[in-house]
Amino acid sequence: MTQTTDTAPEGAAMTGRSSTDKAKADAQGRRPRPAGRRRGPAARRTRSWRDSPLRRITPWLFLAAPLALLITFTYVPVASMISYSFTDWDGVSPDRENVGFDNYVQIFTRPELFRVFFVSGYYLAASVVQIVVALYFAVILSFNLRFRNFFKGILFFPYLINGVAIGFVFLYFFQDGGTLDSVLDQLGVTTDHPWLGDPTSANVSLAGVSVWRFTGLNFVLFLGAIQSIPGELYEAAELDGAGKWKQFRHIIAPSIKPVISLSAILAISGSLSVFEIPYIMTGGATGTQTFVIQTIKLAFQFNKTGLASAAAVVLLLIILLITWIQRRLVPDDKVDLV
Repeated sequence: MTQTTDTAPEGAAMTGRSSTDKAKADAQGRRPRPAGRRRGPAARRTRSWRDSPLRRITPWLFLAAPLALLITFTYVPVASMISYSFTDWDGVSPDRENVGFDNYVQIFTRPELFRVFFVSGYYLAASVVQIVVALYFAVILSFNLRFRNFFKGILFFPYLINGVAIGFVFLYFFQDGGTLDSVLDQLGVTTDHPWLGDPTSANVSLAGVSVWRFTGLNFVLFLGAIQSIPGELYEAAELDGAGKWKQFRHIIAPSIKPVISLSAILAISGSLSVFEIPYIMTGGATGTQTFVIQTIKLAFQFNKTGLASAAAVVLLLIILLITWIQRRLVPDDKVDLV
C-alpha cells in the first residue's frame, strides 16, 4: 500500500508535465517532444556543424579553383591587353613607352586599319542566311518525318569538323580547276572565273563556307528550343484547324524568341571576329583580310603589339555595344503559352 501510494504522485506529476509540454508545443505550432527524450551526441554534432564557420565557407572552397582559372586566363589577360594598348610596345623589348590614346587615334583615322570592318558585312549577311536556313530545317525536322534523325546528323556534322581542315578542303574546292570547276564542267557550264581571285567573289565564297560550317550550331539550338514546347499546344492548334504556318507563327516563333536573340548575338560577334577560314584559304589576300587577321599581323608580323592591343580593345567594345543595343531593343520576355 505504501509503495502504491508513493508511486501515484510521481505518475501524476509526469502526466502533468506531459500535459504542460503538449500545451506549450501546441501554442508554439510544433509537435511535442516525448517525455524523457534527450538530444544525443549526433544531434549536438549536427547543430555544431550548421553553426560552424567552415560550413559557410564551403561553397567558396568549391568555387576557388574555377574562379582562379577564370581570373588567371580571362581577366588578367584582358587587363594586360588594355594596359598594352596605351604603349608602343613591340612585344619583345622590355621597354614600353606610354603613348596615351595615340593607338586608338590611329585606328579611327587611318582608313586602311578601319576599312577591314566592311569585310565583316559579307559574313553578317551570310549569318542572316545561316539563321534562316537553320530555323527552316529545325521547324521541318521537329515534326514526325521519315529519316529525320539522319538529316539531323547531316546538318550538324560540319560543325564538328576542325576549322583548319575545313579551310584546306574548301581551298581545293575553290581553286582553279578544282572540285567546283570540275562539277560545273560535268554540268556543261564552262567558266574560267577565279573564285578566290577578286575581292567580291572571294568574300562571297568564304562567307558561304561559314554558312556551311555554322548552320549546324544554330540548327541544334533552334531544334532544342522547339522540342521543349509542350505537345498539347500542337494538338490544340490542330483541333482548332491551324496549319503548319499558323503553328509556327503563333506557337513556335514566340516560344523560341530568346534562342533567336542568342543566335543574333552570336552571328554579329562571329561576323566581326572571323579568323580561321579566311586566314587558311587566302591569308587575308585579295581583299579578304578581316579585323582579327589584321590584328594578328600587326602584333606578330609588324611587331606593333601596342597598336594590335588597341585594335582588340576596340573590337571588344564594339561587340559589347552591339550586344547591349540588341538586348535593349529585343529584351528577353517570359513566354507563357499555356
